[in-house]
Amino acid sequence: MSTPKRMLQILSASTLAMFAVTAPAQQRPGYGTPVTIDQAKKMAAGAVAECQSNKWNVAVAVVDTHGGLVYFERMEDTQTASLDIAIMKAKAAATYRRPTRAFADAIAKSGPAVMTLPGAIASPGGVPIFVGGKVIGAIGASGVTGDQDEQCSKAGIAAM
Repeated sequence: MSTPKRMLQILSASTLAMFAVTAPAQQRPGYGTPVTIDQAKKMAAGAVAECQSNKWNVAVAVVDTHGGLVYFERMEDTQTASLDIAIMKAKAAATYRRPTRAFADAIAKSGPAVMTLPGAIASPGGVPIFVGGKVIGAIGASGVTGDQDEQCSKAGIAAM
């Protein structure tokens, strides 16, 4: 390889590395006043109503900003594993302040390294709850496909 061509490659790689290092990290929203039990019950009811209309059996969990369980509901005949999964999805969405779908997307784009983060759940269905641009908690649903779980969680938030 010619020296000028090699120098151009090194310069290009150095420039890209410099931008990667100096690129600002994505701003995460702040935390607000934690979700109340009344808000949690309304969201769970909205999520369950969405699931019932589609004949899906799910577990629904609502957590506060620290991932602490505020409210939980399980529909009849929901698979047993979904009880814990709904809580884990909600906790991951609250503590990382992003939907759990973001972890699945990150794995698809960059590989499995994101799964080394404690509490990361790479399955859609965990969604942060925003009020006034701040995270007040999260809702998680589990029992059907990830996309369907996420649909139920979003319906729950819309019911608040």
